[in-house]
Amino acid sequence: MSDAAAARSAEPPLPSPAAVVLGVGGLYVAQSVIGGVTFQGLPAVLRKDGASLNEIAFVLLTVLPWSFKFLWAPAIERIRLPAAGGNRSRPVVGVIGAIGVAALVAAALTGPSMLGAVTAALVVGAFASATVDIACDGYAVESLAEKHRGWGNAAQVGGAYLGSAIGGGAFLILIDQLGWRDATLIMAGVLAALGLPFLLSRNPLRPHRSDAERPSLKAAFRRREVWFGIALVGLYVLGQKWAMVLIQPYLVDAGMSLSLIGILNGFVGAGVGIVGALLGGWATKRHGTLPVMMASLLAQVAVTAALSVAAYATWKSDAGLGALAIASSGVMAAGFVALYAELMGRASLDQAGVDFTLFQCADGVVSLIGWQLVGVFGDALGFAWCFGIAAAIGLGVAALLPAVMRG
Repeated sequence: MSDAAAARSAEPPLPSPAAVVLGVGGLYVAQSVIGGVTFQGLPAVLRKDGASLNEIAFVLLTVLPWSFKFLWAPAIERIRLPAAGGNRSRPVVGVIGAIGVAALVAAALTGPSMLGAVTAALVVGAFASATVDIACDGYAVESLAEKHRGWGNAAQVGGAYLGSAIGGGAFLILIDQLGWRDATLIMAGVLAALGLPFLLSRNPLRPHRSDAERPSLKAAFRRREVWFGIALVGLYVLGQKWAMVLIQPYLVDAGMSLSLIGILNGFVGAGVGIVGALLGGWATKRHGTLPVMMASLLAQVAVTAALSVAAYATWKSDAGLGALAIASSGVMAAGFVALYAELMGRASLDQAGVDFTLFQCADGVVSLIGWQLVGVFGDALGFAWCFGIAAAIGLGVAALLPAVMRG
């Protein structure tokens, strides 16, 4: 037997892809439940109780752990992948996930009337959720063969939509019926239940090589694949996401009611996003990442251009504008499934959680920069011009994308 064949035979078998997708899917939904409670549920409750917009903005502190999680990703990966070999993915997720559940319990018992205390509890919950995400992403990269990675990312993107619908939609209904404490305690129970498929799974964990370099940001930045991934994320976000922040204010200015916007953003948008993620996973498995990314990007350009024309013509159709807003959500979900499937292949198996976290943080940074620029120039240029410029940027990205993917 050759050395290469011997090395291949020594590789541990990969776990069942269906079981991996089910396990990580539950974790991804759970993470977004915390986000939905924090960014959609709590602000609505605070506003109903008479809080000012300035007080509600205080809740945005909870986004900080997600923006800076790359700073502690190496430490989490060193714990998850010990130097002596082995894999501690389940204990890491179990312990840190329990902290997230406890944070929601603390938020339930504190109540929104004590804004500082409830925000502190939710910051801890966001920190736990972002940290579980590091371990979860690392496990998914290690455990899924290339042909199944589209399904893993469908679970990630679709889970985000479903979790937001639970945390931002069902949570508000429960508050209306049961009050803050009981509704938030139910959300804590939902978090615990969503983690069980991963924690109770008997799938084998890929052991860490004892001779591998210890996970670190330095090791990540030495790899060309990481720089490629960061550049690819930045380019793709530039084409796909910069018009996102305009859509909801535009719908308001076009005369759509807040109730209808809420329905579109909540269960309808979540359903379309989940379908888009599943279709993206299927198409990525069948056709590969580049064709799906290109198709999604060009579809987003078409939607954005249509919004530009609608704004210029002062079109007021709730059905038509709602359909465009929902379409944007669905095509974006499909494209990002393909993007992150591509990025999984660029992450090192020796520190997948670190590399993948860097890609996600790059997504967040470029999105925030774009949204700030749109906010600065939006009032001066108007919706028609801003949507039009976003569509033109998307076309430019589509022209560059094949060359960047080959690089």
